[in-house]
Amino acid sequence: MIVAISNPLGPFEDLLRTVLEWLHGTVGLPWAWAIVALTILVRMLLVPLTIRQIHSMQSLQAHAPQMKEIQRKYKGDRQKMNEELMKFYKENRINPAASCLPIVAQIPVFISLYFVLRTFAKSHPGGDLSWLGFVPDITQPANSHWSGYLLLAIYAISQTTSTLLMSTTMDRTQRMIMLILPLTFLFFILNFPAGLVLYWVTTNLWTTGQGIVTRRLMPKPAAPVKRSSRTPSTNAAEPAAEAEPEPAPAASAAPKQVRKVRRKKKARR
Repeated sequence: MIVAISNPLGPFEDLLRTVLEWLHGTVGLPWAWAIVALTILVRMLLVPLTIRQIHSMQSLQAHAPQMKEIQRKYKGDRQKMNEELMKFYKENRINPAASCLPIVAQIPVFISLYFVLRTFAKSHPGGDLSWLGFVPDITQPANSHWSGYLLLAIYAISQTTSTLLMSTTMDRTQRMIMLILPLTFLFFILNFPAGLVLYWVTTNLWTTGQGIVTRRLMPKPAAPVKRSSRTPSTNAAEPAAEAEPEPAPAASAAPKQVRKVRRKKKARR
């Protein structure tokens, strides 16, 4: 007996299809712009997670010197380093996974929209399926038309820009991985519907704007205070700096030599 396996994302696909049909039929948007509007609605629903992401990035940036010190101290023992970092996260209430929550939350939307667009391709829903006059059909694979390659280029640029803006707390290696990953992902989305690439381009543009706002909200690191010998110490345990000895006064000018005046001997009478 063959048991049919239900699709766990089936209800979510029905929800997305209903929202797209409402945006197209009731609001009057073309299908492509309905996808753009759907992307904006999804990102608006993810604002609470985005706020948590921003707070997490701020905490990571504020505690970056302490974390680097832990990594330097235990660089020879990776297990001990991870234990100390987890302990540090717990003591300072830092959730490093919070920066990934908006991306993880969009994965079901991305997969469900893929199946919705595939259904559109099999049975035309009616209406205009083009976008801006240069993408002829958003249900067709992105590599089926030159405009799809242009859309893929926009995707790569927007993905790289959003990664640069949102990876302020990553080290150099993680940053390079996050920059190379979108370019690698290009080879996998060549056969994806152009509407799905349009969805990801829109969310990248949203993330880019979010990154600009986040950089403005990020507290700038305080400049180190220059201390002189006369600046009182802020640490009680730290001894006060000894006052520098004042320079000795300049040596006075050498006394004038006294001219010896020879007395003339009186002439003998």
